[in-house]
Order: sequence, then structure tokens, then C-alpha cells
Amino acid sequence: MFVSIIFVKLHWRLRDVCHLVYLQCKSVIYIHFKNLIDMATSMNYSVVARKNPSKKSEPAKYYALAQASGELDFDEMCEAIAGRTTCTETDVRAALAGIIYEAKRALKAGRIVRLGDLGSLQMGLSSEGAEKAEDFTLSMIKKSRINFRPGKGLTDITKTMAYTRVVTRSMQAVEPEGPADGGLEEDPLG
Repeated sequence: MFVSIIFVKLHWRLRDVCHLVYLQCKSVIYIHFKNLIDMATSMNYSVVARKNPSKKSEPAKYYALAQASGELDFDEMCEAIAGRTTCTETDVRAALAGIIYEAKRALKAGRIVRLGDLGSLQMGLSSEGAEKAEDFTLSMIKKSRINFRPGKGLTDITKTMAYTRVVTRSMQAVEPEGPADGGLEEDPLG
């Protein structure tokens, strides 16, 4: 009788552990599936006419132009990161504010800021040209800018990008029924 009670308790514990593992796996599968859905979304583009500035006499050619489908603001990003980690939203805001503060300090000191898979930041300059190096003066510097170079973590998405043609905002007034091709996705792999 004593052995059977231990077995029953062990059985119930094992069942509870298995159920917990099932729930955790179900959660992981859901998160993985959601990530696949997020990654499977396509980039909207429209087709616009552009003239070649160096060959103004030639007719315009049509080119793809990326169209934003919305934006991710700071608050939404902090909330999303907090939801995926053990950090609170306040912790995330503090960390991102710290990154911005330290990046400013490093850029002012002329340093490159490397942010891992996100990419890197570096100061750049625009200036007028001088015939000789000794003729160059500080007044020839017109402005400084921050150059962003995306890291591998960001550039990898370009390898699997799908595309969906949409009508430009200016053409939406002319074609209220939608794009001529029905907005069908074009397979980038052929």
C-alpha cells in the first residue's frame, strides 16, 4: 500500500511536469509561429517614373519605390521588448536612454559606436573642395551627419524579403478600386 501511494504521488507529479512542459512548448511554438508570421510579411512597393538627371532628354523609366506600412514608435518598442524579456518597460526605457546618451558621447569624441547585430554609427562630414590641402579652411566644412551602417542582424532580412505591389498615394485618388495587378505578391525567388 505504501509503495502504491508513492507511485500515485510520483505519477501525479510526473503528469504535472509533463503538462507544464507541454504548456511551455506550446508557448514556445506559438512565439516561434508568431515570429515566422512577422518575418513572412512582405515589403510594400509602388512603381514611380523617374528621369535620369544626367540624361534629361531621355524619357522617364519606372522604378520600384519602397512604401512604409506604418511605424514602430519608441513607446511601442519598449512595450514589445518588455513583453519578450524579463525586463520591465521602465528598465527597457532606461537601457535605451543609456544607449542614446553613450552613443552621443562617443560620436562627439569621434569614435565609432558598434551596436552588435543592430549596426554601427559614425560621424561624417560634408565640405567644399579645395585645390590644395593647405588651401582647405574650417569654413569649408558645411555640415556633419551621423552615418548608420546596418549590422548582419538587420541586413539578413533582405535575403528573404517578399514584395507586394501597392498603388501610390497619388494614384489612389485616380484608381479607387485598387492596383491593376490585384496587389498579388511577386515571388522574389522566381
